[in-house]
Amino acid sequence: MAARKRASAPQSVKEPSPKEIDKTHQIKSPVTDDPPIAPPKSGFIFKLILFFSIPYLYLIFYHYKIDLELRRSIIINAGLSLVGFFVTLRMIPVASRYVIRRNLFGYDINKRGTPQGAVKVPESLGIVVGISFLVLAIVFQYFNFTSDSNWLVEYNAALASICFMTLLGFVDDVLDVPWRVKLLLPSFAALPLLMAYAGHTTIIIPKPLIPYLGMDVLDLGWIYKLYMGLLAVFCTNSINIHAGLNGLEVGQTVVIAFAILVHNVMQIGASTDPEYKQAHAFSIYLVQPLLATSLGLLAYNWYPSSVFVGDTYTYFAGMTMAVVGILGHFSETLLIFFFPQVLNFLLSLPQLFGFIACPRHRLPRFDPQTGLLTGTNDGTLVNFFLRIFGRKTEKSLCTYLLVFQGVFCCFCFLLRYLLAGWYK
Repeated sequence: MAARKRASAPQSVKEPSPKEIDKTHQIKSPVTDDPPIAPPKSGFIFKLILFFSIPYLYLIFYHYKIDLELRRSIIINAGLSLVGFFVTLRMIPVASRYVIRRNLFGYDINKRGTPQGAVKVPESLGIVVGISFLVLAIVFQYFNFTSDSNWLVEYNAALASICFMTLLGFVDDVLDVPWRVKLLLPSFAALPLLMAYAGHTTIIIPKPLIPYLGMDVLDLGWIYKLYMGLLAVFCTNSINIHAGLNGLEVGQTVVIAFAILVHNVMQIGASTDPEYKQAHAFSIYLVQPLLATSLGLLAYNWYPSSVFVGDTYTYFAGMTMAVVGILGHFSETLLIFFFPQVLNFLLSLPQLFGFIACPRHRLPRFDPQTGLLTGTNDGTLVNFFLRIFGRKTEKSLCTYLLVFQGVFCCFCFLLRYLLAGWYK
């Protein structure tokens, strides 16, 4: 979902006359009326990179004593991720020209009535991020996994699920799949991961409940795999429906991805179990490229957006984070990171299930005279914030929502600290 209105195809095509064909053959170079997209907001992005890098590198090199071999793998993966950032930054303008030629563009609804609202904005640029991510993740296997590695099968299964979801997202962008079908797509994409999963299917019972249940570990069997599939469906669709503002889809992914990285480093540093460390390192190997390539996309998608990410990106990002939560065995923590998405989903339920009329675009009303957004009665967190805090510009509203996302990620770390040793 994005704050855009897709362009419609022309209804009738007139056959050119022989004279017009002759004139066409005389043109040696095609001329397009569409200007190139605006340059990336590099200054803003490099500030974000510094903001994320300093505490992250401090945790890896100084705060925790991480094994040299594991630290080496993390640094190699980070180096490849940095390459992915620059490749994404370079390839988005190239891909934009191709998608506009194929009429994959839209108009920004939140700028309707202004000159920016009449500009063609290329869509589905999440495909660039998805391809860059997959190439990096495949190349990384050369540096880290051996042919007999126990993690290699699950790593490739994870990549297969992410690739499958990216493809389905792009198909959705092109074919405009109905909502009820969209809810099912992640179920199919998660199949490679579910079939290849060979990890445990047990959960640790919270300590306060052990006296009542008489056990400290419960084996869920196939129910655990069902839970994994449902988690993939939720993460993928929750990113997709918490959208509608320039930079919101990518921004929330960047915030959650950074929180996942910090969580993984903390768990590696605090643990002495090699298998447990490897599970969290596995998560890092997938999240670092996700964060880097997403920052490259955010350089063009931040307000005012010069590209739309499309369902391709939201499906790709949601599936990637679901995969790392499942294989890293921290799905409970992941759901707390996703609390704003959970809240948005709960607000959306009456409309998603047809109890209340659901318009195609559940977006706020834009006033072209003031440039402010006004909340509607639609059940989204975007409209809820506007109803609570009053009218705002699109940029300030997106900033508020991303700060809200960051606050709950910090709350998750605080909650884990307070419950450590008592809950589990």
